[in-house]
Amino acid sequence: MRAFAAHADAYPWQWRPQLLDDWLADLRAVRGRRRSTIRNYSATVAAFCDYLTDPAYDWASECERRFGTHPVQVVHEWNTAVHVQDAEGDPSRRAFTVDELQALFDYADEQVVRSRAAGRKGWLALFRDATLLKVAYGYGLRRREVTMLDLVDFGPNPHATEFGDVGVCRIRFGKARKGSPPKPRSVLTVWPWTVEILQQWTTEVRPLMPQAASPALWPSERGPRISVDGINRRLADYRRALGFGPGLDFHSLRRSYVTHLIEAGWDPLFVQQQVGHEHASTTSIYTCVSSDFRTRTLRRALDATMAAAARPERTKR
Repeated sequence: MRAFAAHADAYPWQWRPQLLDDWLADLRAVRGRRRSTIRNYSATVAAFCDYLTDPAYDWASECERRFGTHPVQVVHEWNTAVHVQDAEGDPSRRAFTVDELQALFDYADEQVVRSRAAGRKGWLALFRDATLLKVAYGYGLRRREVTMLDLVDFGPNPHATEFGDVGVCRIRFGKARKGSPPKPRSVLTVWPWTVEILQQWTTEVRPLMPQAASPALWPSERGPRISVDGINRRLADYRRALGFGPGLDFHSLRRSYVTHLIEAGWDPLFVQQQVGHEHASTTSIYTCVSSDFRTRTLRRALDATMAAAARPERTKR
């Protein structure tokens, strides 16, 4: 609201739809804001104007008496964007393929080996970041969810004792709804390799960190916890070094988790609950199954149909 008021350079009772048009055009054409952001901004202005023009508060008549004019609603269907589809994300955003994901993890591990062999202290941070990327994929976590993990956020799963003390990852800073606190959830461990990398990090490498006394799972070199910006920069550096496009961002690890579980035949409802989606339609947006997976699925269906057709009918008694 402050940004719109500053751009309009006028009092609310002087606002007109043309002022909103100019502001939204500036946001889109000059500042490069996304459509979803612009729509949220216009919705905020609309709610404020509804408050100003609500007869229950008598602001309109008070402004008319004092200033000779009154506030009006400046947000209308004809001058704002509407929400017409579920998926409005950047079409370049996608999941990692299995080969791309393996290349990313291998490259991250190589940086650790090279740095340690050269006797540099930075190998600890490189090891931490390599493990963090693997854990983010291994549990399908968002950036804030993985960076806010503490050592105590892992526990045993009594129904999967083979995973030891890391059978469950408890997320305390899940994505919140507007006006609500972070939404917690529990994510079950599904791949044995996540157990190995977590145990190596917590028992062998993390104790060597300068901030090892911190309760955070990922302490930084100078503070108790790594920042989201820090891990974003690390992934961006690796992505450029590997020649990957900007469409493969940190959230692509979460897309990959969903996609690879679905391709492996895991129940869609289980996957939905693992990533904390309220609706199955949201999970489907994240699913970027490969053409090979679709081909295999089609082949199985066709083979089953042909086998059923070739089967002789049972003789009726």
